[in-house]
Amino acid sequence: MRTLLTLSSALVLGAASAQTKVDKPFVWPAAWSDTPAQQAKRGGELRGSQISDFKTFNPFTSAEADSIPTIMATGTSGLVRQDPRTDEFLPYMAESFTASKDGRTYTFTLRKGMKFSDGVEITADDFVTTWKLHTDEKVGSQARDGFFIEDKPVTVKKLGKYQLQVTFPSQDVTAFAKLTFEPWPDHVWGKAYRSGGAAAVKALYALNTPAKNIVSPGAWVLSGYRPGERASFVKNKYWGEWNKDSAGGALPYLNGQSVRIVEDTNSDLAAFLAGQTDVGPATKADNLAQIKKAIDAGSLKATLLPNVSPNATSSWIVFNWNKADDPKKQELFRNGKFRQAMSHLANRDAMVQLVFGGLGAPVYSSVYPIFSNFIPKDLPTYKYNVQAAQKLLAELGYTKKDTDGYLVNASGERLEFDLTTNAGNNEREQMAQIFADEAKKAGVKVNFNPIDFNKLVDSLTASGDKRPFDAILLGLSGGDNIWPFGSNVVPCDGGLHFWNMSGKCIAPEEEQMQKLYFQGLKESDPAKRRALGQQLASVESKLQPVVYLAGPVYNVAYNNRVGGAMPRKLMNSYYGSRFTVLSFIK
Repeated sequence: MRTLLTLSSALVLGAASAQTKVDKPFVWPAAWSDTPAQQAKRGGELRGSQISDFKTFNPFTSAEADSIPTIMATGTSGLVRQDPRTDEFLPYMAESFTASKDGRTYTFTLRKGMKFSDGVEITADDFVTTWKLHTDEKVGSQARDGFFIEDKPVTVKKLGKYQLQVTFPSQDVTAFAKLTFEPWPDHVWGKAYRSGGAAAVKALYALNTPAKNIVSPGAWVLSGYRPGERASFVKNKYWGEWNKDSAGGALPYLNGQSVRIVEDTNSDLAAFLAGQTDVGPATKADNLAQIKKAIDAGSLKATLLPNVSPNATSSWIVFNWNKADDPKKQELFRNGKFRQAMSHLANRDAMVQLVFGGLGAPVYSSVYPIFSNFIPKDLPTYKYNVQAAQKLLAELGYTKKDTDGYLVNASGERLEFDLTTNAGNNEREQMAQIFADEAKKAGVKVNFNPIDFNKLVDSLTASGDKRPFDAILLGLSGGDNIWPFGSNVVPCDGGLHFWNMSGKCIAPEEEQMQKLYFQGLKESDPAKRRALGQQLASVESKLQPVVYLAGPVYNVAYNNRVGGAMPRKLMNSYYGSRFTVLSFIK
């Protein structure tokens, strides 16, 4: 579901169904690859990497952008998929669909003969079960918010074995983006849900679940996992029955792919330079320089494409509004002047230069730079200005400094808080340190301490009135280019409304943002929708619930052993640089 923003027991499997031919497979357009289908080779493995280890195999409890379920299924299953040439949505697992006149009800006819990786046929039951599990609040799925509009549910109804009806409570311009959700097998998840409810669902697919028991709806199946080292995937042999290239050949071309768990971003770059991974971490100028140097020296045969597009991710600092165990900090973090002061202390230009080597831009909004038409030209910003920050803090009573040079209030209490990010992400660590150093200039003591990514996500997504952190520096990805505001971020009861996880609005501006979000969601006129988005961005900027920092431009680097990238004109940070299933080893 592209409208969502993301941070990433023994089973009794159903018997394989009888062979059912797929009469109308999905044909991947030749224009989506830079290589004619007849020239693509079969076999081999695509070698990827990531910094943080995996947290779960469970698709209903994962909150991370890079997770095992994401790798197995995202982009290779779903009722529809988006065409990077036109932004239009094409029937995908659906053979066809119709829409009601009011734009609220969609009827889908599924392709017959599609199968899960265990050979069981994919039918309407699997979509209905997946919808039920995502919408059960007790399951805790981050996708839940996308299936509700102003507390009214989207409903998914089975009309027949291969027919589905999806009804939205009101018009939703992101409807198709939400219908890219993956169907997980009813004979696994539905069986557990019917016997043990949400608790049984949450217990499935733990990290110690044998890979052979994992059932995938997508192109890839987990084949092995060694914590802290590597996750391996093989192709789903049934997926190629309903996914063909433009020459009629089964996809994917690769036999599999792997993800190496690296210690930090420096290790990630080193692995790419050594030819051990196929996709380079080309996020900053120093990385690009080292990659180019290796290419020029002949030690690395790779393609480097700098400045492909603006980015479709965000980096930010969020302060915890739910800190009832420390009422004074809670009051401080909820104060808009405090957050505006913190924005003044974010030296974004220094972050762009020091972290990204100049290949980036300051960011002041939750709207990704690539979707700039939703950002107003007169967006309120609180740019780097130590004196302006000190003035705002003085209005909060912090007018004097102690013997160590830190601001104190009339009671002698120091202005101090803890800040953390995920250990090993050198870029985030560097941004956090820059912020801490600049804060010290203003007399604000920031105690910076990076921790494990999974622990960080647990803290950020904790709910209630005693969440266990002061401030976190992290980032988001995901979302869509139709209405680029997260259904799980903007509404006050959203699963990633991460500054305030009380489940209700606290500030009037939150209510205003929520109202504008749902207005934009229902607005079919693109110009009016952009105007609503710009208004939402302005309200958000004044509130400063999150201090947005800086982001790199989108660069692409890959080892030349891999073919099948997108044509250069289709590459951008939203669609990426290649479809893995069209990639091949030369």
